[in-house]
Amino acid sequence: MKKGILLVNLGSPDSPEPKDVKKYLGEFLMDERVIDIPLVARTALVKGIILNTRPKQSAAAYKKIWWDEGSPLIVLSERLQKKIQEQVEYPVALAMRYGSMTIKKGLQELVDKGVDEVLLFPLYPQFAMATTETITVLAEELRQQHFPNLKIESVPAFYNKPDYIEVLSKSIKKHLEGKNYEHLLFSYHGVPERHIRKSDVTKSHCKIDKSCCVTPSKAHEFCYKHQCLEVTRLVAEKLQFEEGAYSTSFQSRLGFDPWLQPYTDRTIERLGKQGVKNMAIVTPAFVSDCLETLEEIAMEGSEIFHEVGGKDFTTIPCLNDDAEFVALLSKWINTWAKTPAEIS
Repeated sequence: MKKGILLVNLGSPDSPEPKDVKKYLGEFLMDERVIDIPLVARTALVKGIILNTRPKQSAAAYKKIWWDEGSPLIVLSERLQKKIQEQVEYPVALAMRYGSMTIKKGLQELVDKGVDEVLLFPLYPQFAMATTETITVLAEELRQQHFPNLKIESVPAFYNKPDYIEVLSKSIKKHLEGKNYEHLLFSYHGVPERHIRKSDVTKSHCKIDKSCCVTPSKAHEFCYKHQCLEVTRLVAEKLQFEEGAYSTSFQSRLGFDPWLQPYTDRTIERLGKQGVKNMAIVTPAFVSDCLETLEEIAMEGSEIFHEVGGKDFTTIPCLNDDAEFVALLSKWINTWAKTPAEIS
């Protein structure tokens, strides 16, 4: 069988213009694993309210971070794909879960090259309904409908792989060198609390309290909150951070339902009010810098911090196309190609 790899990231509008942002948001928010409410209610919420109010606001945010080459997330993902291709002898394609760079196009590109066995690689360290799951489910639907002879195997969440933690820790350490920071905040993308409960394979373990994430359970294989907290713990252990010098928060909430806490914006504000003058922030739920890191954190977060008396606000880039990250993903891919049972 000829093997191939499909890297999949979140996606982006084709341009920062309101019409393209509206189209993108419509596809994204109508995904039942993003806004997981009944179709009638989801349609009323998204098409009746959100798409009549949010596109202009989101378009303005995208315009702040848009590069000459295009969407930062797309550009950085393409750079990652090209560098991995240089270290891998198998075809490597790139797709997005939402937007014009569809998973179907990515699979077709590989099939056209004679590939009949695909390693589906969601570019998310942690598992979540709205990221990894929606990618794998759609890929299987497309396989059944359009590529019945294709074999697809998915890379599981790699949040706790020692070599990933090593690469992430080195990147954080490198970007903190020479910085006089008092506190490092690990900010992860938020999800509604109900997503955590829905992903609980035991149907009883996850209680969204301070104990379940640190109590061993099969539920942790699919628990986004546990996996985020574990990344923080492992990096802090690797870099020998002192207790109290770092913390974890969750950003980008939407709507009025309970989302994972503490919230990043309120945490930044609280730290500033408590007298922290120099802080740094890292976003390990993302491998590529995007709207949520470049605008929400680097711009809005910095503004919040300075408004409450903070001085230096350091944002640590995502791994993007970092040479060691490229080498790591390439190693995992080459290992899979030789020993499919060992994806990473």
